[in-house]
Amino acid sequence: MKILVTGGAGFIGSAVVRLAIARGHQVVNLDALTYAACLENLASVADAPGYAFEQVDIRDGAALAQVFARHKPDWVMHLAAESHVDRSIDGPGVFIETNVMGTYQMLAAARQYWEDEGRPETFRFHHISTDEVFGSLPNDPEVKFTEDTAYDPRSPYSASKAGSDHLVRAWHETYGLPVVLTNCSNNYGPFHFPEKLIPVIILNALAGKPLPIYGDGSNIRDWLYVEDHADALLLVVEKGALGRSYNIGGENERTNLQLVKTLCGILDQKRPKDSGSYADQITFVTDRPGHDARYAIDPSRIRNELGWRPSVTVEEGLEKTVQWYLDNEPWWRALQNRAGVGERLGKG
Repeated sequence: MKILVTGGAGFIGSAVVRLAIARGHQVVNLDALTYAACLENLASVADAPGYAFEQVDIRDGAALAQVFARHKPDWVMHLAAESHVDRSIDGPGVFIETNVMGTYQMLAAARQYWEDEGRPETFRFHHISTDEVFGSLPNDPEVKFTEDTAYDPRSPYSASKAGSDHLVRAWHETYGLPVVLTNCSNNYGPFHFPEKLIPVIILNALAGKPLPIYGDGSNIRDWLYVEDHADALLLVVEKGALGRSYNIGGENERTNLQLVKTLCGILDQKRPKDSGSYADQITFVTDRPGHDARYAIDPSRIRNELGWRPSVTVEEGLEKTVQWYLDNEPWWRALQNRAGVGERLGKG
């Protein structure tokens, strides 16, 4: 199949592109190359015969129409989005423009293309979203997000993603566009942008800097290894039921403090300090506004209907991730030097 992947130079998008190429698909990577994008993520497939790149902003409807007409994709996997919660607090406007208006432009272009091509039955529009649209959970292991959980976004980021989810469902119900949706838990792994929590901890630890944890570190997240996520996404776009959404989780809940201590333990083994532990660098900083207490996904639907479940435990995935950062200093150091990376952490 020929897949149009938006945001393919980002963290999750590039994992999808690499895996899709490895499985013999043709891929058109559409990315605006904003601050969090990195074409180095795709160095391993850049010269593959089935790979093409288009530098296009998803808010540009005319340019999108040209890409659809030129490449004629069978599937669309829409990952392009502004995604950092901290950045959405300081500058919500761009999140609305990209995540809501950009998704509208993608839907409009996809619908026009699909209709012009005679509504092919094989066409799919897969919208990739987040579990953050569901809001916050109580600290009760029996309570988890399902596909039927009511939306309750708490940040400009999650609100913008909720809006985009609603648009996708509306285009399916109103125009018949063949769509599938997924909502995932927190991703981590190789090529993770340096201002996200796990890279911040790894890189600050190596630099001898404080390891900042919001509040008291009790916030709970379900962690999903990015390559597992890419595998699930390709399965859903191929075999998911039209109009249906699937929650994708790692089944790896940890508090932020537990996660950071695990990372410190891995680093203590792989690159020991002259004295003490990296955990000595842990510092608690002012919590961010509207910080959700807990996210946890019930992945029963994707497991029961499509037979998918994560293959990597959080301990295995974190060890792989730490080793990747130790082995790829030129990649992360170049991104750390980009303007504005990591500015908000610890603001009131």
